[in-house]
Amino acid sequence: MVRAALCRSRVVALLGPRQCGKTTLAREFVPAGSENYFDLEDPSSLARLAKPELALRPLKGLVVIDEIQRQPELFSLLRVLADRRPLPTRFLVLGGASPALLQQSSETLAGRLETVVLEGFRLADLGSHAQARHWRRGGFPLADTARNEGDAFAWRRQFLPAFLERDLPQLGVQIPAVALGRFWSTVAHYHGQTWNSAELARAPAVNESTVRRHLDLLTGGVWCDGWRHGSRISGNAR
Repeated sequence: MVRAALCRSRVVALLGPRQCGKTTLAREFVPAGSENYFDLEDPSSLARLAKPELALRPLKGLVVIDEIQRQPELFSLLRVLADRRPLPTRFLVLGGASPALLQQSSETLAGRLETVVLEGFRLADLGSHAQARHWRRGGFPLADTARNEGDAFAWRRQFLPAFLERDLPQLGVQIPAVALGRFWSTVAHYHGQTWNSAELARAPAVNESTVRRHLDLLTGGVWCDGWRHGSRISGNAR
């Protein structure tokens, strides 16, 4: 999917929650030590980008910029570089899907940008023989590939608070992490049953309209599948 997008588009944004495999996938295209690879959490990459145009303009082939949300001002330069003819460089940018990032990238790179959302492993990626493990561990690579169930469980317990407290607010979610975590746990316990908002509202002691708003958030946001993995994580962490 990413390879096809890079053939079609001058700039491809690979978006997804933390630890879903964005960086690992990008390094299949450009090695981390390459001059065409920039990680904006790495001081050496930041130093190389002290003068972005001087660093990026001479490069040829595919250029990867990881954690692009840390320097959104680069989008304006990418527009200029992506409009060159003939086109010497294509860009693969990685980041989380914060509303500000999505709006700025879509406005600045309109007609030049294709977005690919990475959701972690799906059962189709792993094969039907892995169904039981996939159900227990979810689709995040570090949970799926853990040495044993105890390690996978420990990883999920560490991941969930960070996802609730750091990642979701960046997506514009204003619900307190404790309240949303409690709702996730409740939904996980009711998994596979007929939806009943009144019954679900009684468990966390909220009204039905709040439950419905939370459900709309879970099923209608950018990270639909990420949210589902989160519910699975929450249920297993109980």
